[in-house]
Amino acid sequence: MQLLLVIVLTLMLLANPQAYRRGLLRLFPSFYRRRADEILVETEISLANWLGGIVINCIFIGILSGVGLWILGVRLVLTHALLAGLLNFIPNIGPTMSVVFPIMVAVLDAPWKIIAILIWYFIIQQIESYWLTPTVMAHQVSLLPAITLAAQIFFATAFGALGLLLALPLTVVAKTWIEEVLFKDILDGWNWQDKHQSVAVTAAIAKPLLSVEAQETPERAGEE
Repeated sequence: MQLLLVIVLTLMLLANPQAYRRGLLRLFPSFYRRRADEILVETEISLANWLGGIVINCIFIGILSGVGLWILGVRLVLTHALLAGLLNFIPNIGPTMSVVFPIMVAVLDAPWKIIAILIWYFIIQQIESYWLTPTVMAHQVSLLPAITLAAQIFFATAFGALGLLLALPLTVVAKTWIEEVLFKDILDGWNWQDKHQSVAVTAAIAKPLLSVEAQETPERAGEE
């Protein structure tokens, strides 16, 4: 039910995104709306990069699954590989679900293949969890592995399976806004203000000294 609600809301947003975008921008003060629109563009780019990383993961998992099942001689290799890639969109749960289908086929074919399939999928999951996903996400959206895991635990605890599914895209959105608003516009702005204040103070101190020197110069020229 929750998943259906999310799908319906997503379709409604995609039907007329500019209207919702303008409504969101009106929540910001007038002087900050242009900057907020720039942050929304950065958020779109980050989500596109995240989606690209997920697609890379899915293709990698699908290829490895298909190669292993082909070597083991399991029937319907292409179907199993496609399911393994698609189910990888669901973090943690998807790879576990994908192993069920080739096992069901192996039971009817040769039961000894069940152990081989479990071992192969376990190896794939370890490669995906500890090397592929951290590497791809660090390159695509600069998400540290610990932050990724913590976000998944938090959203899964708070919202269940739906939270686990939406954990990474919501984390990408939150990361973009924190970096742009908190770091660049607020914290980095303090350094900019301090720098300009120090320049202003230096100029205020140097101005009387320069005026005194300018007055002394004509007097020295007259004496000479």
